[in-house]
Amino acid sequence: MITLERAKTHYDAWLDAELAVSTGQSYSIGSRSLTRANLAEIRKQIDYWEKKVAALTITTSGGRIRRAKRYIPRDL
Repeated sequence: MITLERAKTHYDAWLDAELAVSTGQSYSIGSRSLTRANLAEIRKQIDYWEKKVAALTITTSGGRIRRAKRYIPRDL
C-alpha cells in the first residue's frame, strides 16, 4: 500500500527529474550523443503522482473521492 509520504517522495523525485532534463535533455560531443530521458514520460509520471497525492490527501483527511458519471439515454 502506498502511503501519502511515499507518494509525496515519488512526486518530488519526478519534479526533480523534470528539472534536470529541462536543463539539457541531450547533447553531442563529436560523433557521440547522450539523451538523458524522455520528457513526455516524466510528465506522465508527474501527473500520475500528483493525482495519487491528491487522492491520498483527501482519503487521509476523512473525505471521499468524488467521481462523476455521465449517462446517455437511448431510445431502443
